[in-house]
Amino acid sequence: MKFSDRKPNCDGPGSACYDPRFIGGDGIVFYFHGKSNEHFSLVSDNNLQINGRFIGHRPTGRARDFTWIQALGILFNSHTFSLEAIKTPTWDNEIDHLKFTFNGQDLFVPEGTLSIWYSPEKEVKIERIASKNSVIITLKDTAEILVNAVPVTKEDDRVHNYQVPSDNCFAHFEVQFRFFNLSPKIDGVLGRTYKPDFENPAKPGVAMPVVGGEEKYKTKSLLSADCSTCIFLSEIKLSQEINSINKEFETLDCTRGSSTGYGIVCKK
Repeated sequence: MKFSDRKPNCDGPGSACYDPRFIGGDGIVFYFHGKSNEHFSLVSDNNLQINGRFIGHRPTGRARDFTWIQALGILFNSHTFSLEAIKTPTWDNEIDHLKFTFNGQDLFVPEGTLSIWYSPEKEVKIERIASKNSVIITLKDTAEILVNAVPVTKEDDRVHNYQVPSDNCFAHFEVQFRFFNLSPKIDGVLGRTYKPDFENPAKPGVAMPVVGGEEKYKTKSLLSADCSTCIFLSEIKLSQEINSINKEFETLDCTRGSSTGYGIVCKK
Protein backbone atom coordinates (compact mmCIF):
# COMPACT_ATOMS: atom_id res chain seq x y z
CA MET A 1 0.00 0.00 0.00
CA LYS A 2 1.37 3.42 -0.94
CA PHE A 3 0.77 6.51 1.14
CA SER A 4 2.96 8.85 -0.88
CA ASP A 5 0.35 11.61 -0.98
CA ARG A 6 -0.58 11.00 2.67
CA LYS A 7 -4.31 11.15 1.93
CA PRO A 8 -6.75 8.26 1.57
CA ASN A 9 -6.54 6.36 -1.71
CA CYS A 10 -10.15 5.38 -2.31
CA ASP A 11 -9.03 2.86 -4.94
CA GLY A 12 -6.55 1.11 -2.64
CA PRO A 13 -6.90 -1.81 -0.18
CA GLY A 14 -8.24 -0.93 3.24
CA SER A 15 -10.30 2.02 2.00
CA ALA A 16 -13.85 3.06 2.88
CA CYS A 17 -15.22 5.92 0.78
CA TYR A 18 -18.31 7.24 -0.97
CA ASP A 19 -21.65 5.66 -0.03
CA PRO A 20 -19.78 3.59 1.40
CA ARG A 21 -17.61 1.53 -0.90
CA PHE A 22 -14.99 -0.68 0.71
CA ILE A 23 -11.90 -2.32 -0.71
CA GLY A 24 -10.91 -5.22 1.51
CA GLY A 25 -7.51 -6.46 2.53
CA ASP A 26 -8.02 -9.01 -0.24
CA GLY A 27 -8.35 -6.23 -2.83
CA ILE A 28 -12.01 -6.99 -3.57
CA VAL A 29 -14.51 -4.11 -3.88
CA PHE A 30 -17.80 -4.34 -2.00
CA TYR A 31 -20.54 -2.05 -0.68
CA PHE A 32 -21.97 -2.15 2.83
CA HIS A 33 -24.88 0.23 3.19
CA GLY A 34 -25.81 -0.22 6.85
CA LYS A 35 -28.49 2.19 8.07
CA SER A 36 -28.61 5.90 8.76
CA ASN A 37 -27.92 7.01 12.36
CA GLU A 38 -26.62 3.61 13.41
CA HIS A 39 -23.16 2.29 14.30
CA PHE A 40 -21.29 -0.68 12.86
CA SER A 41 -18.09 -2.53 13.67
CA LEU A 42 -15.62 -1.89 10.86
CA VAL A 43 -12.69 -3.64 12.54
CA SER A 44 -12.63 -5.81 15.66
CA ASP A 45 -9.50 -7.50 16.97
CA ASN A 46 -8.20 -8.49 20.38
CA ASN A 47 -6.64 -5.06 21.04
CA LEU A 48 -8.49 -2.84 18.56
CA GLN A 49 -12.08 -1.90 17.83
CA ILE A 50 -13.01 0.62 15.11
CA ASN A 51 -16.67 1.53 14.63
CA GLY A 52 -18.30 3.75 12.06
CA ARG A 53 -21.37 5.95 12.49
CA PHE A 54 -23.44 5.99 9.33
CA ILE A 55 -25.52 9.00 8.31
CA GLY A 56 -27.82 9.52 5.36
CA HIS A 57 -31.44 9.63 4.31
CA ARG A 58 -34.04 7.72 2.36
CA PRO A 59 -35.80 9.63 -0.41
CA THR A 60 -39.44 8.85 -1.04
CA GLY A 61 -39.88 5.61 -2.96
CA ARG A 62 -36.48 4.10 -2.12
CA ALA A 63 -36.16 0.74 -0.37
CA ARG A 64 -33.00 1.63 1.57
CA ASP A 65 -31.05 4.58 2.95
CA PHE A 66 -28.27 6.33 1.13
CA THR A 67 -25.47 6.26 3.70
CA TRP A 68 -22.02 7.68 4.39
CA ILE A 69 -19.50 7.22 7.24
CA GLN A 70 -19.69 10.37 9.37
CA ALA A 71 -17.65 9.33 12.42
CA LEU A 72 -15.07 6.82 13.60
CA GLY A 73 -14.96 5.46 17.16
CA ILE A 74 -11.76 3.72 18.25
CA LEU A 75 -11.15 1.54 21.30
CA PHE A 76 -7.44 0.87 21.65
CA ASN A 77 -5.96 -0.79 24.72
CA SER A 78 -7.62 1.11 27.59
CA HIS A 79 -8.33 4.27 25.57
CA THR A 80 -11.26 5.59 23.54
CA PHE A 81 -10.93 8.03 20.68
CA SER A 82 -13.46 9.49 18.26
CA LEU A 83 -13.32 11.60 15.13
CA GLU A 84 -16.43 13.17 13.62
CA ALA A 85 -17.29 15.22 10.55
CA ILE A 86 -19.40 18.08 11.87
CA LYS A 87 -22.83 18.48 10.31
CA THR A 88 -23.15 21.54 8.08
CA PRO A 89 -25.72 22.71 5.49
CA THR A 90 -23.04 23.85 3.04
CA TRP A 91 -19.35 23.03 2.71
CA ASP A 92 -16.60 25.61 3.16
CA ASN A 93 -13.00 24.51 2.56
CA GLU A 94 -11.80 27.34 4.79
CA ILE A 95 -13.51 25.82 7.84
CA ASP A 96 -12.26 22.78 9.73
CA HIS A 97 -15.11 20.27 10.03
CA LEU A 98 -13.34 17.79 12.32
CA LYS A 99 -14.24 17.12 15.96
CA PHE A 100 -12.02 14.97 18.19
CA THR A 101 -12.46 13.32 21.60
CA PHE A 102 -10.00 11.30 23.68
CA ASN A 103 -11.13 9.25 26.68
CA GLY A 104 -14.47 11.05 26.69
CA GLN A 105 -13.04 14.58 26.66
CA ASP A 106 -13.11 17.04 23.77
CA LEU A 107 -9.69 17.30 22.16
CA PHE A 108 -8.25 20.34 20.44
CA VAL A 109 -5.78 19.73 17.60
CA PRO A 110 -4.45 23.07 16.34
CA GLU A 111 -5.12 23.80 12.68
CA GLY A 112 -2.19 23.90 10.32
CA THR A 113 -0.21 21.47 8.20
CA LEU A 114 2.01 19.19 10.32
CA SER A 115 0.26 20.13 13.56
CA ILE A 116 0.69 17.05 15.81
CA TRP A 117 -0.98 15.82 18.99
CA TYR A 118 0.15 12.86 21.12
CA SER A 119 -1.68 11.04 23.88
CA PRO A 120 0.12 11.16 27.27
CA GLU A 121 1.80 7.76 26.73
CA LYS A 122 2.26 8.48 23.01
CA GLU A 123 0.13 5.46 22.09
CA VAL A 124 -2.05 7.65 19.86
CA LYS A 125 -0.79 10.28 17.44
CA ILE A 126 -2.87 12.70 15.37
CA GLU A 127 -1.14 14.58 12.59
CA ARG A 128 -2.79 17.12 10.33
CA ILE A 129 -1.70 16.60 6.73
CA ALA A 130 -3.49 19.73 5.58
CA SER A 131 -4.40 22.83 7.53
CA LYS A 132 -7.98 21.56 7.80
CA ASN A 133 -10.10 18.42 7.32
CA SER A 134 -7.32 15.86 6.72
CA VAL A 135 -5.43 13.86 9.36
CA ILE A 136 -3.43 10.71 9.92
CA ILE A 137 -4.19 8.79 13.11
CA THR A 138 -1.43 6.46 14.25
CA LEU A 139 -2.10 3.77 16.87
CA LYS A 140 1.27 2.56 18.11
CA ASP A 141 2.34 -0.74 16.51
CA THR A 142 -1.28 -1.39 15.48
CA ALA A 143 -2.74 0.82 12.75
CA GLU A 144 -2.43 3.93 10.62
CA ILE A 145 -5.66 5.64 9.54
CA LEU A 146 -5.80 8.30 6.82
CA VAL A 147 -8.94 10.42 7.03
CA ASN A 148 -10.30 13.13 4.76
CA ALA A 149 -13.55 15.00 5.50
CA VAL A 150 -15.61 15.81 2.41
CA PRO A 151 -19.20 16.78 1.49
CA VAL A 152 -21.61 15.17 -0.89
CA THR A 153 -21.08 17.46 -3.84
CA LYS A 154 -23.73 18.78 -6.20
CA GLU A 155 -22.18 16.67 -8.95
CA ASP A 156 -22.41 13.53 -6.78
CA ASP A 157 -26.01 14.42 -6.05
CA ARG A 158 -26.80 14.87 -9.74
CA VAL A 159 -25.09 11.66 -10.88
CA HIS A 160 -26.48 9.39 -8.16
CA ASN A 161 -29.79 11.17 -7.55
CA TYR A 162 -29.22 11.26 -3.79
CA GLN A 163 -31.77 14.07 -3.43
CA VAL A 164 -29.63 15.74 -0.77
CA PRO A 165 -31.71 18.18 1.31
CA SER A 166 -30.84 21.87 1.39
CA ASP A 167 -30.00 21.89 5.11
CA ASN A 168 -27.33 19.14 5.09
CA CYS A 169 -24.46 18.40 2.70
CA PHE A 170 -23.78 15.13 4.59
CA ALA A 171 -20.17 15.83 5.56
CA HIS A 172 -18.47 12.44 5.78
CA PHE A 173 -15.16 10.63 5.61
CA GLU A 174 -12.92 9.13 3.00
CA VAL A 175 -10.80 6.65 4.97
CA GLN A 176 -7.93 4.29 4.31
CA PHE A 177 -6.55 1.88 6.91
CA ARG A 178 -3.17 0.23 7.24
CA PHE A 179 -2.89 -2.48 9.90
CA PHE A 180 0.01 -4.16 11.69
CA ASN A 181 0.15 -7.38 13.74
CA LEU A 182 -3.45 -8.45 13.14
CA SER A 183 -4.68 -11.65 14.74
CA PRO A 184 -6.22 -14.41 12.56
CA LYS A 185 -9.53 -13.84 14.41
CA ILE A 186 -9.98 -10.26 13.23
CA ASP A 187 -13.57 -9.39 12.29
CA GLY A 188 -15.76 -6.47 11.31
CA VAL A 189 -17.21 -5.26 8.03
CA LEU A 190 -13.70 -4.49 6.73
CA GLY A 191 -11.57 -6.36 9.23
CA ARG A 192 -12.78 -9.83 8.23
CA THR A 193 -11.28 -9.34 4.77
CA TYR A 194 -7.83 -9.58 6.39
CA LYS A 195 -8.43 -13.12 7.68
CA PRO A 196 -6.08 -15.62 6.00
CA ASP A 197 -8.96 -17.94 5.06
CA PHE A 198 -11.60 -15.29 4.25
CA GLU A 199 -13.82 -15.88 1.22
CA ASN A 200 -15.44 -12.63 0.14
CA PRO A 201 -19.20 -13.06 -0.54
CA ALA A 202 -19.20 -10.09 -2.95
CA LYS A 203 -20.36 -11.31 -6.34
CA PRO A 204 -17.70 -10.82 -9.03
CA GLY A 205 -18.69 -8.95 -12.16
CA VAL A 206 -21.50 -7.04 -10.47
CA ALA A 207 -21.43 -3.23 -10.79
CA MET A 208 -22.27 -2.72 -7.10
CA PRO A 209 -21.53 -5.92 -5.15
CA VAL A 210 -23.48 -5.33 -1.92
CA VAL A 211 -22.57 -7.32 1.20
CA GLY A 212 -25.12 -7.43 4.02
CA GLY A 213 -24.93 -8.61 7.62
CA GLU A 214 -25.95 -5.39 9.36
CA GLU A 215 -27.24 -7.21 12.45
CA LYS A 216 -23.91 -9.02 12.95
CA TYR A 217 -21.93 -5.78 13.02
CA LYS A 218 -24.29 -3.30 14.66
CA THR A 219 -23.08 -1.76 17.94
CA LYS A 220 -25.11 0.24 20.45
CA SER A 221 -22.89 3.29 20.24
CA LEU A 222 -19.85 4.72 18.52
CA LEU A 223 -17.55 3.58 21.33
CA SER A 224 -18.88 0.14 22.23
CA ALA A 225 -17.78 -3.37 21.25
CA ASP A 226 -21.03 -5.21 21.86
CA CYS A 227 -21.84 -6.62 18.41
CA SER A 228 -22.25 -10.37 18.00
CA THR A 229 -19.00 -10.63 16.01
CA CYS A 230 -16.92 -8.21 18.09
CA ILE A 231 -13.84 -9.79 19.67
CA PHE A 232 -12.18 -6.69 21.17
CA LEU A 233 -10.58 -7.63 24.51
CA SER A 234 -12.45 -10.95 24.34
CA GLU A 235 -9.83 -12.75 26.40
CA ILE A 236 -9.91 -10.04 29.07
CA LYS A 237 -13.72 -10.11 29.13
CA LEU A 238 -13.68 -13.91 29.56
CA SER A 239 -11.15 -13.64 32.39
CA GLN A 240 -13.32 -11.02 34.12
CA GLU A 241 -16.40 -13.24 33.84
CA ILE A 242 -14.53 -16.22 35.30
CA ASN A 243 -13.24 -14.09 38.18
CA SER A 244 -16.78 -12.87 38.85
CA ILE A 245 -18.10 -16.44 38.96
CA ASN A 246 -15.28 -17.50 41.26
CA LYS A 247 -16.08 -14.64 43.65
CA GLU A 248 -19.72 -15.71 43.75
CA PHE A 249 -18.72 -19.23 44.78
CA GLU A 250 -16.36 -17.84 47.40
CA THR A 251 -19.28 -16.08 49.12
CA LEU A 252 -21.68 -19.06 49.11
CA ASP A 253 -22.99 -20.17 52.53
CA CYS A 254 -22.42 -23.94 52.68
CA THR A 255 -24.28 -24.34 55.99
CA ARG A 256 -27.79 -23.51 54.76
CA GLY A 257 -30.43 -25.61 53.05
CA SER A 258 -28.84 -29.06 53.32
CA SER A 259 -31.61 -30.48 55.48
CA THR A 260 -34.25 -29.83 52.79
CA GLY A 261 -32.42 -31.62 50.06
CA TYR A 262 -32.38 -28.51 47.89
CA GLY A 263 -29.36 -26.81 49.37
CA ILE A 264 -25.76 -26.47 48.21
CA VAL A 265 -23.18 -29.09 49.06
CA CYS A 266 -19.68 -27.68 49.43
CA LYS A 267 -16.67 -29.93 49.27
CA LYS A 268 -12.99 -29.36 49.81
